[in-house]
Amino acid sequence: MRPTSESCLRNQDPILEQLLPLFADRERVLEIASGTGQHAVHFGRAMPHLHWQTSELAANHAGIHAWLDEAALANVLPPVHLDVNESNWPVATVDAVFNANTAHIVSWPAVQSMFAGIGQVLAEGGVLALYGPFNYNGAFTSDSNARFEQWLKNRDPQSGIRDFEAICELAAQQGLQLQDDIAMPANNRLLVWRRGS
Repeated sequence: MRPTSESCLRNQDPILEQLLPLFADRERVLEIASGTGQHAVHFGRAMPHLHWQTSELAANHAGIHAWLDEAALANVLPPVHLDVNESNWPVATVDAVFNANTAHIVSWPAVQSMFAGIGQVLAEGGVLALYGPFNYNGAFTSDSNARFEQWLKNRDPQSGIRDFEAICELAAQQGLQLQDDIAMPANNRLLVWRRGS
């Protein structure tokens, strides 16, 4: 049985609307932490010119395979095992990276490791699109995000909504320049960087 994420169902169309122009001239995308696999199928079907590489911890591969097997999309590739904490990622160079809802789930050291890994695999001129909630100037953007933060901390004290400025600093360390900060539904953002000039 395929795993289903209600949040994926809610956010996949607004995200796709933004990714269509961003990824129009891309060829190979790495999705970090593909979760259930729903995003990969939805985006891969809408952008058949892309080779969409899924990735996840091994424990989540079966669910992704269930979605990929049903969709039978030639351009969406089976998941590779990717732990952002590991220094060597099993991924060839890509010209785009997409990630949704990971930075606030994992620890801050894991976020740092994720950006270091992105720096290893993203080509010059490559695009990074990062979706999720972020704080600005150390402040929540909504009461619902403040409540979400408390839920995250109760679940794992090392998790939490990250500061936009700190995330941008990690990106800058990898030669990434902020291109856009797009407001999304439910107090989320889509942050877009490009590597190089």
